[in-house]
Amino acid sequence: MKKVLVIDDDTFMCDLIVNHLKQNNFEAKGTYTGRNGIKLIEKNNFDIVLCDYRLPNTDGFKILQELKSKKPLLPVIIMTAYAEVRMAVKLIKSGAYDYITKPVQPEELLRIINKALESTDERETSNSFREKFITGNSKAIQGVMQHVKVVAPTDLTVLIEGETGSGKEYVAKAIHYASKRSKKPFVAVDCGAIPKDLANSELFGHIKGAFTGAINNKVGYFERAKGGTLFLDEVGNLSYENQVKLLRALQERFINKVGDNKVIKVDVRVITASNDDLLKLVDTNEFREDLYHRLNGFKIHLPPLRERGDDMLEFASFFIAQANRAFEKSVEGIDEDAKKLMFKYNWHGNIRELQNVVNRAVLLSKSNVIQADVLPDEIRFNNLQSGGRQNNYNGHRDVKELKEATLITEKEVITNALIESNYNKSKAAKILNIDRKTLYNKINQYDIDF
Repeated sequence: MKKVLVIDDDTFMCDLIVNHLKQNNFEAKGTYTGRNGIKLIEKNNFDIVLCDYRLPNTDGFKILQELKSKKPLLPVIIMTAYAEVRMAVKLIKSGAYDYITKPVQPEELLRIINKALESTDERETSNSFREKFITGNSKAIQGVMQHVKVVAPTDLTVLIEGETGSGKEYVAKAIHYASKRSKKPFVAVDCGAIPKDLANSELFGHIKGAFTGAINNKVGYFERAKGGTLFLDEVGNLSYENQVKLLRALQERFINKVGDNKVIKVDVRVITASNDDLLKLVDTNEFREDLYHRLNGFKIHLPPLRERGDDMLEFASFFIAQANRAFEKSVEGIDEDAKKLMFKYNWHGNIRELQNVVNRAVLLSKSNVIQADVLPDEIRFNNLQSGGRQNNYNGHRDVKELKEATLITEKEVITNALIESNYNKSKAAKILNIDRKTLYNKINQYDIDF
């Protein structure tokens, strides 16, 4: 029986989720504070953690950082209000497995938990991958897939650049399954989720007694990927020391486990990905230039969902079919008003966010098509921000005055600029055409989280 920890200061909601999980054959425990949650995790072997984003005296981001430093492989799902979805994207970049929006839908909660708990021993096959991999027909993505076709048969290192949730791992898998290594392992590593002091051990392994807590020998990711493909996501998060060791491994094709001088030959193809421009990190001395050129054997830029035209509808149809099977529903499509709203939305979380929105909409739909009233407020209210009109607009229900709507819109615009600048306040101020002092004042005024 899988063990789940629920951290939520809303005692009613916490107890409700715990009871629901127990009824579905999970061993569930709840706690109302982040600090107590950390203590429980230190003393117990939980299989997964559900953590509310807003907690007294702390938040889900700080809890996530502490959890990942103690148990980097423990899946963490963040529960958040939909208005905080952009922060949820940042949390995923920091190592969260996924997020779920409140009010929590029981079926969606079970789906995400079960997905996170899927055994890592169940290897994906080329055929099963093709069944769940769709590309779209936009000119932008067809150019990407042409590059995949050309580079796959080679052993070149590939660098994939694109925004969070845009499908970088799927492109890496497409390269792997079209290569000569397709029958060997595909091992994906989120470099942003590995604590810096454990990165060497995670990548290269260690021997018993190499450091305090090393009670057994450990096989690293390089060895696990033997003969296959090692996918290093968010490679820009590696520390300088780890970058040096990665460069050595790529150049010399051998590794040393932590605490061992024995040379181990490695035969892996390395594909890396980043949602940052690594060249800019090179310019600021945050990333080694020689490692960048080693990784950039062939670069692929993955366009965000908002630049892919009707591809969004193809993905949405695919996710609707999946949700219908998971939730035993019979939704056939999306009505025109809902489509217009979805096309006007920026999709900061890209394909991952679209899937979450579709799952939620299918669950809430009372007809055979997704209508605007089952879309999250953020998408419907976005229509008001962009100057569009929609007869059935039902956005922030509590907003009754024009002044209040203006304040909400201003907060959204500031948040968008911060995300676009990757939370660089100087760049955000330039985007907004205001000075830094004004931006700081606005951030404090609206209590915008980082």
